[in-house]
Amino acid sequence: MKELLAKAKAIESQIAADRRYLHQIPEFGVSTPQTAAYVAQRLTEMGIANHPCGIHKPEDRQVAVLSGSPDTPHSTGVVGLIGKSGPCFLLRADMDGLPLTEETGLPYASQNGCMHACGHDAHAAMLLGAAQLLKDMEDQLPGQIKLMFQPGEEMGYGSRTMVEDGLLENPKVEAAMALHVWSETEAGKLRYCPTVTSGSMVTFYILIQGKGGHSSEPQKTIDPLMIANELSAALNLIIPREVDPDRFATLTVGVIRSGTASNIIPDTAEMAVSIRTLTPEIYEHLLKRVPEVVEGYVKAWRGDYKLYVHKTPGTVCDAALSEELKDYAGEILGTENVTVSPPMKGAEDFGWVSRCVPGFFGFLGAGGPRNYPMHNPRMTIDETALPLGAAVLANCAVEWLAAHKQQAVLDV
Repeated sequence: MKELLAKAKAIESQIAADRRYLHQIPEFGVSTPQTAAYVAQRLTEMGIANHPCGIHKPEDRQVAVLSGSPDTPHSTGVVGLIGKSGPCFLLRADMDGLPLTEETGLPYASQNGCMHACGHDAHAAMLLGAAQLLKDMEDQLPGQIKLMFQPGEEMGYGSRTMVEDGLLENPKVEAAMALHVWSETEAGKLRYCPTVTSGSMVTFYILIQGKGGHSSEPQKTIDPLMIANELSAALNLIIPREVDPDRFATLTVGVIRSGTASNIIPDTAEMAVSIRTLTPEIYEHLLKRVPEVVEGYVKAWRGDYKLYVHKTPGTVCDAALSEELKDYAGEILGTENVTVSPPMKGAEDFGWVSRCVPGFFGFLGAGGPRNYPMHNPRMTIDETALPLGAAVLANCAVEWLAAHKQQAVLDV
């Protein structure tokens, strides 16, 4: 629907203003109170009913602190609803930043030590733009559209805090969609993967308890640093010996912390281990195998330990929905600009939604090959992508509702 694109371009300055405001106040983790307040205020200004959404469970808070996020009892998701009755389609935007000092030199650059280096400010702004387009045509909508603004995507579980708080119910969501801007792809081009879209991720936090003492009397100690080193070597053998070399999988021992002096055998050691894969079977195997190796090696050297596991499933999209929505996106961008691409090896926590309802995930170009990549302190985007993204989101929602409202009538 080209008319939606024209309407999106007519509010381009507002979408850019929303994005620039959010760009200045990035917040890391599942608690993004300033960002959530701004989103809720904008939805209220549009006349869109909205409410907070998200449960931050004690076990998640513990893992969040281990991963470097500040402790918080709250998850600050925001949910809006447009439409009165009929099938319900969900549009998702993440809105958290990264713990990274910005180096873009932009006049609206962040000054608070965090940065929107992954484009989540753009995602929230595009969804606010789509919300305005959809609200303006609410009386003509053949169903309902749920707006999901989530924190904590970079933590890998922000969307789960909202799913666990009833995001997908009242009204029941039947399908969902998300877009992610991409700084190294030309503005106006959209890539998607019809099935497996992103890698799964598991992080293991291992706290090893030994028995410290003097380095001249090791027989009186249980050396947790030695255990950590032995364990690191063992863990790094799992993939080359137990995973098909033709399949993508990585294991990284990214953190080993222990000790204060060369003549002291420390009392404790900490480890953080990350795995990534695109294959669900490998994900399940490593999820089981890493704890087995940890148990064997720590106990073999008479240590004790606590193990915390932080999981993000891969985003697996629905092939039929992908086939349908790529045509609706093509109505805005041109069919030649919507193409299939290989999956992203990084994790994306939209997987917590797409495992519950059919999902579609698209990568929207917002730059070009000379741009800095995502997660770089100098990453910038081409703001001409903003109205395109808003129009794609709105058009996909409207067309999906129309098609499935018709199907529901036929089924009756």
